[in-house]
Amino acid sequence: MNVIDYGDKGEVQKLLNRSAMGLEDASVAVKPILNDVRDGGDYALSTYTKKFDEFELNLDNIRISSKEIDAAYSRADKGLIKALTHAKSNIEKFHREQLRQIKREWKTEVERGVSISEKTIPMDSVGCYVPGGRAPYPSTVLMTVIPARIAGVKRIAVCSPPKISDDILAACKIAGVDEVYRVGGAQSIAAMAYGTETIKPVSKIIGPGNVYVMAAKMRVYGKVDIDSPAGPSEILIIADKSANPEFIQADLLAQAEHDPDAQAVVVTDSKELAKKIDGTVVLTKTISECIEFANDYAPEHLEIMCRNPEKVSQKIRNAGAIFLGDYSPVAAGDYCSGGNHVLPTAGTAKFSSRLGVDDFLKKVCVQSLSKEGLGKLRNSIERLSDAEGFKAHRDSVRARFKP
Repeated sequence: MNVIDYGDKGEVQKLLNRSAMGLEDASVAVKPILNDVRDGGDYALSTYTKKFDEFELNLDNIRISSKEIDAAYSRADKGLIKALTHAKSNIEKFHREQLRQIKREWKTEVERGVSISEKTIPMDSVGCYVPGGRAPYPSTVLMTVIPARIAGVKRIAVCSPPKISDDILAACKIAGVDEVYRVGGAQSIAAMAYGTETIKPVSKIIGPGNVYVMAAKMRVYGKVDIDSPAGPSEILIIADKSANPEFIQADLLAQAEHDPDAQAVVVTDSKELAKKIDGTVVLTKTISECIEFANDYAPEHLEIMCRNPEKVSQKIRNAGAIFLGDYSPVAAGDYCSGGNHVLPTAGTAKFSSRLGVDDFLKKVCVQSLSKEGLGKLRNSIERLSDAEGFKAHRDSVRARFKP
């Protein structure tokens, strides 16, 4: 047990200062890989796949055929197929409602003769990275592919390290993806960003991965879009004396399964509860201080086990996903309750959000002015153009009013 008094600002700050560990070194390590794949295409992919995954990649087996996907689906455990189908249904329901809540197109007249509108357009293509090193993650296929498909993305590609498990391929079939490549690591990020002879480039790359995958994604950002930067997975639990310590301990252990660097912290105002927890505990004087710490910590997953979890949640500003009460474990959100499990980590929940339908949509501003409308703006445009030294801007308006 490691109990940190909330008044010990030095120790508290250490918890708050967590970040994506080793990202700077990883960024240096992946740079030549990205360059080689950009310049060498499939040959470089084959070289790095043999080096890192000990797998012989060639032009015939980079892409997994639909027959291979169908065969993997038929071999997969029937109970797993049922569970994936159940999860798919809930994930689709949640993300369809997200899409419904997004105003697809609107128009307003800012003044007579000057109308402006905004339309929402899905991206053309998305690349989903599905980890396969420590264990296969078929749930990540559903969480990354389904919102992109519901958003209207026409082309969705999945990359995962060889040898890809039947479970991942079965999830690809259930999610409706047939463009799947047996390539992982930084080399797969390069392939999706720059393209190779076999893999066409995409507009955005999403999905979790190790520090090298994350470093590669950050390096190709600008060439393509990426989801939010990610560090090790984490959970913060706000608990008072009414909380069940057995449930808390179970959720801490579940978090530890993710990664040796996974973060699991409890913040509580109860000394009695703190004594029953085997793990890192921040001890405060009040629930208000627990909330204050939670907003500073900005966790990926926040569980609230208090007498009135809804009331506490109303005061939470920074969290990737919030789970209320004794029977809302993070495991439900990881798999089948419907919300997305690709979430901001390492404090980035202060400025970023969960993966969702909106991550695959672009907003385009459309403007339409009549001669009368432009005339009303003319004087202001000319004065601002002169002030900024852009005479051609001014003249482009004047040209439309020559006698």
